[in-house]
Amino acid sequence: MSTITLKQSTGPQYTRIRGVGAARGDLTVTNHDIIEPINSSDEWIQQRTGVITRKRASKGIEAIDLAEQASREAIEKAGIRPEQIGAVVVSTISNTVQTPSLAALLTERIGATPAPAYDVSAACAGYTYGIAQADSLVRAGLAEYVLVVGAEKLSDFAKPTDRTISFLLGDGAGAAVVGPSDSPAIGPSIWGSDGSKWDAVGMDSPLAKYRDGAGEVDWPTLRQEGPTVFRWAVWEMAKVAKQAIDAAGITPDDLAAFIPHQANMRIIDELAKQLKLPEHVAIARDIATTGNTSAASIPLATHRLLEENPQLSGGLALQIGFGAGLVFGAQVVVLP
Repeated sequence: MSTITLKQSTGPQYTRIRGVGAARGDLTVTNHDIIEPINSSDEWIQQRTGVITRKRASKGIEAIDLAEQASREAIEKAGIRPEQIGAVVVSTISNTVQTPSLAALLTERIGATPAPAYDVSAACAGYTYGIAQADSLVRAGLAEYVLVVGAEKLSDFAKPTDRTISFLLGDGAGAAVVGPSDSPAIGPSIWGSDGSKWDAVGMDSPLAKYRDGAGEVDWPTLRQEGPTVFRWAVWEMAKVAKQAIDAAGITPDDLAAFIPHQANMRIIDELAKQLKLPEHVAIARDIATTGNTSAASIPLATHRLLEENPQLSGGLALQIGFGAGLVFGAQVVVLP
């Protein structure tokens, strides 16, 4: 038996989010622009979802372009050089190819080569999954800084006639740099999945059907079982949010902000109600003018919240993502 002891990598005890960047689609799409194909109205959309306008990207602007813009801002705000990034984690369902990863191309574009790079397919929970991994990578000594990105061009998968989800969807990217900290600034991550509801939200058909349909099958687009997703998001995610608060060793009174996935304004408001958040807690409601951007929604909402309320910097925020899978993730973080 070998007596050789392998060396182990170790890193700092604590981590924090050091900077956040954002990029939204260049087009503003109003409810009036999309109501005719779904036989709806501005009032119906606002009452059911809280969306007034959504940001979408022009043809020729892809998720990678939005990711690059958001990443450059996050790196600048973090006060580091791209070559200091030790890993790049991108959550997306909008890459233009199945492989290679969007993360690998992003790493090259921003000058972070040869950092390891990979994509995460966790839809609306993807950013919180990325933060969980970045926290672990830094503390394990595998990277000094990790770039976490949520990037989506969901308009590529929005069917104009769909009344279940397409009118919600927007395009954008949010990025965060995670690095070492002198004190705890990213709480324990509560994450998981429920595959029994695998078909509650996602693509309406496999890509193979489109390939084999010889033009007779439409390009796969997103759809959801609204009531199923709503009930799950409200009741089950309230439990997850409470677990994240408890795991961080704080109470709702200690929070400065609540930043949930921007799925639906009614879900956001109901979660806040169930958590019994005090009036001083700022609640991110970026969905009203950005739409649902899946993996990008939490960092985009964080960016806007800090932009409009700079005094929140240094405060505690509860962030929670949930969506297709069904998957979920939450953690309490110190805002950069």
